[in-house]
Amino acid sequence: MKKAKKRKIYWKLLRFIFFLFLIFFITFFLAGGTTLFAPRTWQHVGDFLPKLDNQPPAIQQLDDPVRISTADRISRFIFLKRAVESRTNREGYVKLRDIPDSLQQAIVAVEDNRFYSHHGFDTEGIIRATLVNLQYGQIEEGASTITQQLVKNLFLSHEQSFGRKAEELLLALDMEANYSKDEILELYLNTIYYGSNFYGVSAASDGYFGKKPADLQLPESAMLAGLPNAPSVYSPYVDFMMAKKRQFVVIDSMVRCGYLDESTAESAKIKPIYLAH
Repeated sequence: MKKAKKRKIYWKLLRFIFFLFLIFFITFFLAGGTTLFAPRTWQHVGDFLPKLDNQPPAIQQLDDPVRISTADRISRFIFLKRAVESRTNREGYVKLRDIPDSLQQAIVAVEDNRFYSHHGFDTEGIIRATLVNLQYGQIEEGASTITQQLVKNLFLSHEQSFGRKAEELLLALDMEANYSKDEILELYLNTIYYGSNFYGVSAASDGYFGKKPADLQLPESAMLAGLPNAPSVYSPYVDFMMAKKRQFVVIDSMVRCGYLDESTAESAKIKPIYLAH
């Protein structure tokens, strides 16, 4: 009995030391580090390693992703780009330059309006989301940043635990150290679930509106941007009126962020939307 208790304490201590090590490692990276220890240096080292087997992103796996070892977690953290590439489906992948500004702005406005100023984790965003949700009387904005959502959708299970949340935070900081904001937003738009079995902006744009992403108009962009928050609820194929209500929330968020003026916003709200089916 005593041996089992000692082993339990030992593993708890080992996990604690591991997370302390990772926090120190990331803080060192964000502070600049040295050329040898800079995060982008390690990504180049990863280019010489064998490629990982391609897997669908965690968000597309029907069951929770298979648990991986501590060694694999450390490898994923150090050689992040190698891990991201193994989880990115390049079929139907759309470059950011081919995604209209209206959709980019809509996503940032409603999901993470401080996206361009934080480093992966946003305490102000948590406070803002709480106030917005209280205003609407329901969950309209999430507290996770776009970067946090991306790493969760690529790698992590749906488990609600301190360990999983800590890993999400560390991977988000690592992502910010190794990718530009445009690269993160591009990956996010191509990975996120939009409801009705549409993963990624290309499938969603075609599935809902019969269009390529580049051809989306503001009202359509705003409707798409509203879906990731609760895709099974806001899908226009499930409940069009709920999708319209959510679209209004997105447009109002764009006004608050300065992406739209009031006149353009009101015009977008009343413009008809034609679904592909």
